[in-house]
Amino acid sequence: MTQKLLITNAAQLITMAGHNGQPAKQEAMAQLEIIENGSVYIEDGKVVAFGPDEELRKNYEDLIGTNSHINATGKVVTPGLIDPHTHLVHAGTRENEYAMRLKGKTYMEIMQAGGGIHATTRATQAAGHKQLFEESRKRLDQFLMHGVTTVEAKSGYGLTLAHELKQLEVAKQLDEDHPIDVVSTFMGAHAVPMDEKDNPEPFVDRVINEMIPEVARRKLAVFNDVFCERGVFTPEQSKRILEAGNKHGLIPKIHADEIEPYGGAELAAQVGAISADHLLKASDQGIKDMAEKDVVGVLLPGTAFFLMAEFADARKMIDGGVAVALSTDANPGSSPTISLPFIMNLGCLKMGMTPEEVLTATTINAAHAIGAAGEVGSLEPGKKGDVTIFDVPNYLVLSYQYGMNHVDTVVKAGKPLVVGGQLQ
Repeated sequence: MTQKLLITNAAQLITMAGHNGQPAKQEAMAQLEIIENGSVYIEDGKVVAFGPDEELRKNYEDLIGTNSHINATGKVVTPGLIDPHTHLVHAGTRENEYAMRLKGKTYMEIMQAGGGIHATTRATQAAGHKQLFEESRKRLDQFLMHGVTTVEAKSGYGLTLAHELKQLEVAKQLDEDHPIDVVSTFMGAHAVPMDEKDNPEPFVDRVINEMIPEVARRKLAVFNDVFCERGVFTPEQSKRILEAGNKHGLIPKIHADEIEPYGGAELAAQVGAISADHLLKASDQGIKDMAEKDVVGVLLPGTAFFLMAEFADARKMIDGGVAVALSTDANPGSSPTISLPFIMNLGCLKMGMTPEEVLTATTINAAHAIGAAGEVGSLEPGKKGDVTIFDVPNYLVLSYQYGMNHVDTVVKAGKPLVVGGQLQ
């Protein structure tokens, strides 16, 4: 039986159309295609048509007033939001470290003392598959209620082959069982185990020679990520890890220049990474290199906000030709949030982005950052019928009213999953 859905009379229908081949850059990031009183028709999970309300009502009038019709009068309709950088699968929380930072401890001081990533690693290693699945499923439900229909999920809290595989297997099951699409990234190189921090080379070798081949063999990840930072992995080690992943079909990503300038942005361009993420301290040369090699800059303002650090210079990156995306960096230590709408607020208020640019950065550019722009990120014929409906009269309100969840309805592949702000 054909599944049909007609969404009509949106105050603003924002399609994000026209950037499937390449992400939006520079002035294009601020150019939205807006249809006043717009409508969109979805059939069997795919967008079939969009346009002025009068036109679509005429073509699909038999659906008006049925269960296959959503009246979006007075609301803003966008593609489903996309979060391209999360640490979704983990156990435990780290509120004790939050209190320590408020008393003056830095993120790296806490990590080097055995906290930070290592604390979450211990909790994740101790958790079984069922516990990790249930805790992560609840987080996905919250993402959905905040308008997100696709997320990227990293491993990296295992740091042994068995536990990294466990995280990735949970992510795979979530992708299969939860309506949200979950795109997996292997990040065995998230930290050096505490008992090897004085001699990290054997661990680097295990990541390259044991973990990456097995992850690739099992087809548990699309991407391979590394935390390139002083005190974690050097640029030389990071390059070896990323190139090893590439040889096994895992596309490079990189945590770059978060704490200090360390050549991460330059390395991303050198190895052909699909994205470089964080970039709080990226150099001018690194930004130039990323722009030339079409590396998407995934910015994570929630991390800077929570760590009380200087924010990445999104304005410089956009003006310099880097395609910018935004993400929560949802994780228990440096960005314990699942609210992508709040991240959009921070993009405007703390990183110099415009309301138009943050919409681009959380839809089509975010899709490009995870290699999914052919399927999601815009409302165009043939793409997934992923839609977020905000109960606001125009898109400016989304960045003007901060810290609020304006999501009214979320549609995934043509099926309404959140209605009136409630999970169905």
